[in-house]
Order: sequence, then structure tokens, then C-alpha cells
Amino acid sequence: MNRWLAVIPLVALVALTALFIGWSLKRDPAYKPDAAVGQTVPETVLPILSDGVAGPQNVDIRTAGVGRPMIVNLFASWCAPCRIEHPRLLALKERGIAVVGVAYKDEPEATQAFLDELGDPYAMVLVDREGRAGLDLGVSGVPESFAVDAMGRVVAKSSGPLLTDADVDRLVAALAVAPPRLPPTATERSRPAQ
Repeated sequence: MNRWLAVIPLVALVALTALFIGWSLKRDPAYKPDAAVGQTVPETVLPILSDGVAGPQNVDIRTAGVGRPMIVNLFASWCAPCRIEHPRLLALKERGIAVVGVAYKDEPEATQAFLDELGDPYAMVLVDREGRAGLDLGVSGVPESFAVDAMGRVVAKSSGPLLTDADVDRLVAALAVAPPRLPPTATERSRPAQ
């Protein structure tokens, strides 16, 4: 009887393992929650990378685009997929599209060395040593990119590296969508129609 009691935890472990494997096989690996899309970028103030040092200036991610659409790209020097997507980010810079980099859980010196080696595609790089921006934006890992309109609203998201022109074009196309018109002011409503 005591032998059976010793086997019960092993049987329970095997059953839980089988359940986990079954769940994993039914799960769609391409599914990535896009909870941030349609939401305003959370207020997250981070220091600007300057010559391998964080600060002294700080910027809120939401306003980093200075009233213009932008791509916010979370990356890290230790991230292998970030190296793979880097040429696509350089191509965005060549197209005149503002890309704001967020160095996620990375040391400023390592980030600067990464950019010196591969080229700097960013209009500015913000230092996020603790991963606050990642938590605020709900990232699952790096790299992740967010298309942010001029009003600071996320209009598209890409989880994982930007591998193809189609990945990049989807984000750029989301930026090109005209922002919703504001309601007319009292002066505009009182003008006669022409």
C-alpha cells in the first residue's frame, strides 16, 4: 500500500505534463495579442542615450515623435533577432520615417557599441534598463515595433523581428492613415456653407 502512495505524485506529474503538451499543440504560435493597438502610448519617461551614457535629458515615449507619426522599436544589443531586423530599420531611416529606439533591459555602453557596429537607424534612442517601457507597452520580448500616429496612439504592432518588406510596409501603411478629424469649433460651425 505504501508503494502506491509513492507512485501517486509521479502519476500526477505525468498527467500534468500530458495536459501541457496537449495545450501547446493546440495553441496557435502566430497569435500575438495586440492589446496596445488603438490605445494611447502609456506615459513612460526615459533618458536619452547620448554617446553611450543615459541622460541627462529625459523624454516621454508618447511625445518622442514631436507631433509626427513614428515607429517605436524595442531592441537590445544582446538580442540576436534585433541584429537580423536592423537593415530594415536602416531602410526606414532612408525613407525618412522617424524610428525611436528603446534599448530594452540593456546597458547604455552595450547599446552604443551595437549602434556603432551596425549603424544607427534611430531618430533618438531611449534607455530602458529596468524594462518599464516593455511593461507599459505589454511586450512579450524584443524586438517589437509599434506604429504610433501623431496623436500618440498605437495604430499597429509587430511582435518579433521585421523580416520582410511586407512586415515593414504594414507598419508604414498604418502610419499613413489619416487621423480622425476633430469636431468643428464654434467659429467653424457658425460659418455659412460655401
